[in-house]
Amino acid sequence: MGLFKRIKNVMLADLHDFVDKLEDPISMTKQYLRELEDEIEKAQSALSQQFAVEQRYEQLIQQAKEMVEKRTRQAKLAVKQDEETIAKMALQEKMAYEKKLSSYQQQYEALKEKTTYLTEQLKQLKEKYEELKAKQLDLIARAHAAKAIKDINAALVSFSPDRALKGFARMEERILALEAEAKASSYVYESTKPFHVDPLLQEEVEQELAQLKAAQ
Repeated sequence: MGLFKRIKNVMLADLHDFVDKLEDPISMTKQYLRELEDEIEKAQSALSQQFAVEQRYEQLIQQAKEMVEKRTRQAKLAVKQDEETIAKMALQEKMAYEKKLSSYQQQYEALKEKTTYLTEQLKQLKEKYEELKAKQLDLIARAHAAKAIKDINAALVSFSPDRALKGFARMEERILALEAEAKASSYVYESTKPFHVDPLLQEEVEQELAQLKAAQ
């Protein structure tokens, strides 16, 4: 076989093996599940980050509320003490924190909506994963059953009843021949074995033998 022909055969074998793997339903279901696992992991990571950002905004909102209350108290105290300038400064900072508070609350609500959306998406992904996992078990069982049936049918197609019957007949003939050989060897053994008359029956045997001889 030429070098180029051998290379061609190797390449074709590798290609067929690659195609078989691509078309293997069990391998494909495993690949789909791995892809879904990756998506679930990404969604969980995104949700964790979302919760962290939420917590940060909760802290900012709480701090802004505390500053609004603090500056309000300071403004009231300054008014009581006729410290108008200090009162205006306190009120100005209070307003600034109120604006921050409003902005934080809006962003926080937007974050909460995204968190709710991500949570629902993650829930659906996990439900779909469990559904496909169960489906995979069903497909694996069906694939194994189909392969077993295919192998059995292939064996039945290649099986020849006539050939088996002929084979059994040949074996039976061989066994009959062995049995005949065993029987013949037993006969030869018995015929060559020294004969001894039982002493208790010797007299009767002699009498019967004499009678047989006399009758001839």
